[in-house]
Amino acid sequence: MGSVGATVEASEDDMTKTNPGNFFEDFELGQVIHHATPRTVTEGDRALYGALYPTRFALPSSAEFAARCGLRPAPVEELIGFHIAFGKTVPDISLNAVANLGYAECRFHRPVRPGDTLSTSSEVIGLKENSNGKSGVVYVRSTCTDADGRVVIDWARWVMVHKRDHDAPAPEPTVPDLAKAVAAADLVVPDGLDFTDYDTAAAGEPHRWGDYEVGEKIDHVDGVTLTDAEHMMATRLWQNTAKVHFNTEARPDGARLIYGGHIISMARALSFNGLANAQLVAAINAGAHTAPAFAGDTVYAWSEVLDKAETTAPGVGALRLRLVATKGRDESMTLRGDDGKYAPGVLLDLDLWALCPR
Repeated sequence: MGSVGATVEASEDDMTKTNPGNFFEDFELGQVIHHATPRTVTEGDRALYGALYPTRFALPSSAEFAARCGLRPAPVEELIGFHIAFGKTVPDISLNAVANLGYAECRFHRPVRPGDTLSTSSEVIGLKENSNGKSGVVYVRSTCTDADGRVVIDWARWVMVHKRDHDAPAPEPTVPDLAKAVAAADLVVPDGLDFTDYDTAAAGEPHRWGDYEVGEKIDHVDGVTLTDAEHMMATRLWQNTAKVHFNTEARPDGARLIYGGHIISMARALSFNGLANAQLVAAINAGAHTAPAFAGDTVYAWSEVLDKAETTAPGVGALRLRLVATKGRDESMTLRGDDGKYAPGVLLDLDLWALCPR
């Protein structure tokens, strides 16, 4: 036994016990990664989500409202499950990321309820080195399952990852062909969901599926100013270990990058004003974090109705919505400029399907 105060030097073997994360050249096409640390959802997740975001959707807020809609026990917000599942992938996929670039083909197969234990695995479905030779884009398809092995959520995403060795040979470029949208016929409606006895007064707005028109835009009006404390709390809550969200030494500008999921949840919560009856997210068709966000930025949101579809569930319709988050309020609700590029201030462009009463 060494004496108190003795200097102990780390051996090379000791250093190999830590996980530096995967760099671009560590990924292989077809590689399957089983991510660590299954996570059990609790009522605490519901409470903390409500503390972090101004969410007011009645179905995940009220057990009685959920039961009246045929869902008992009451599910938590869909994005709680998504953030937990996504967070599992970070240590293996995006610990050394430059940025998370986009999402596609995300479907919510089962409502997540307190007591559910979620695990995630990912398959590498594409690789493409950037022209600068210093980074590359990794495409993965991730699947979240519960303790019984049932699929809860699955999605594709692509992320730009640093190379460890800039001289490492580039892989053969492979870019997967991802659907532009989940087909309405492929949406999964939760078992038992029934909106025939829907209470619009309790929900907060009278607007039903038939009240929305394709092409309609909705300014959600309200804004929230971002803080470092809240986004870092959210990132820790979902066990997302990406360095750029915590460590001021991880970026040249010394700023903590706001976790993209934080912007998604903020925009979804803000969309209540005008879309209070879009109670359940059924799918995320596509998504892009179009600009970085930092503490001090004030986030607003607007939506555009892209499509409508009927479902076989009683009283349930589906709205396809473009949800846009902006830094500062954009009353013109402009997504792109004349040059085709995203308009200044656009932070998030998210295309999703939501279930609402007909």
